Amino acid sequence: MATPETEYYFQRFGFCQRQIPAAPRSELGIVVVIPCYNEPDLIGCLESLWRCERPGCSVEVILVVNSPAGCAGEAVAQNRATRKDADEWIGRHRDPDLEFHPVHFPELPPKQAGVGLARKIGMDEALRRFDEIGRMDGIIAGFDADCRCERNYLTAIEGHFWNGRLSPGCSIYFEHPLSGPFTPEVYEAVAAYELHLRYYVQALRFAGFPHAYHTVGSCMAVRAGAYRKQGGMNKRKAGEDFYFLHKIIPLGGFSDLTGTTVHPSPRPSDRVPFGTGMAVSRFLIERKIKTYPLEAFFDLKLLFDHVEENCRAGKVGNIGVTKEFPAPVRSFLEQQRFGVALAEMRANTASAAAFQKRFFLWFDGFRAMKFIHHARDHFYGPGSVEEQAGRLLAATGVVPDSGPKPSIQEWLGVYRELDRVAFSSEQ
Repeated sequence: MATPETEYYFQRFGFCQRQIPAAPRSELGIVVVIPCYNEPDLIGCLESLWRCERPGCSVEVILVVNSPAGCAGEAVAQNRATRKDADEWIGRHRDPDLEFHPVHFPELPPKQAGVGLARKIGMDEALRRFDEIGRMDGIIAGFDADCRCERNYLTAIEGHFWNGRLSPGCSIYFEHPLSGPFTPEVYEAVAAYELHLRYYVQALRFAGFPHAYHTVGSCMAVRAGAYRKQGGMNKRKAGEDFYFLHKIIPLGGFSDLTGTTVHPSPRPSDRVPFGTGMAVSRFLIERKIKTYPLEAFFDLKLLFDHVEENCRAGKVGNIGVTKEFPAPVRSFLEQQRFGVALAEMRANTASAAAFQKRFFLWFDGFRAMKFIHHARDHFYGPGSVEEQAGRLLAATGVVPDSGPKPSIQEWLGVYRELDRVAFSSEQ
């Protein structure tokens, strides 16, 4: 029977009833959730997890094979074949410390069906299982059916969360393959897109944003208690990971797990309106990937530095929409009705530290992204990913602002090294 807190969660946010009839083991500590729609190589993903070193706790993998009602016959046939292959594979791979549970949802409501709902189904089921054994510190990890991982993936997750760290969740280090069976253009595209992702996070950190983390659904893990507390996964068809993790990150103590690597697929795709697959597909047509202008992050840094400076001095009331801010900042704050938010911050904080914390609860990951889009669309325009990535490295002193310009893959190598250094901030 569910605890009152979990029962209340499912009354408010639940989508379906319990899916796995077998009781979880008392030693269960990690549940990996894999949404699966029209996937031709799920077995490769399962093999990758099977080869992992076993952690001290037991692990479950929940496979959510799903499709919307009325979807194309090819996808239905592929899902049917995937289920058959997965059942046969699971029958040959038995380990009480690493169990695989497939669940099937062949007719999800078309308006809701998508990766967000599939993740939610699996993560909700993981919550049920942890609740049953009273382990709200148990870990729910996101993965994808076309991903691969290093052999220490499970042990790294275990070590990251159970070495005294109180983190409610983490972003797991990832690298897209840069060579393999696809055409060279695909790997050129995914290198540019990954560089864009890493540039965005590093630029936010340069600006002083305390909640700057990668938000990749296949490379994340959260504690069951934090998952329940923040209302669980959403049902978005795309961007579900960004919206979900930016509910977890402000809890404080969110972290980077850099001791292992997930390898997402570089394949092109048109399943969702943005993300890796769509970016690769667009690159193959347009032969370029644009990114955000560095000027937008310079502006953001001025805003954040101003907040920090005034907070330290205790001059909380001096922060407002002032002439010292660049035009993109002034117009955005006015658009976002910052004056109203500022009055609320003043009324509910008695110290500089409390004000700063409250400010970044208001200026959260959503507003940071909105501002960058605002500055790009109305003031600066987009820039080429290699140029902006190089400018940021020069601005931070990582590389000199002179000499021959590296290739996208060379820039990416530098950014990967930067991301391997786990980010920490006072949240």
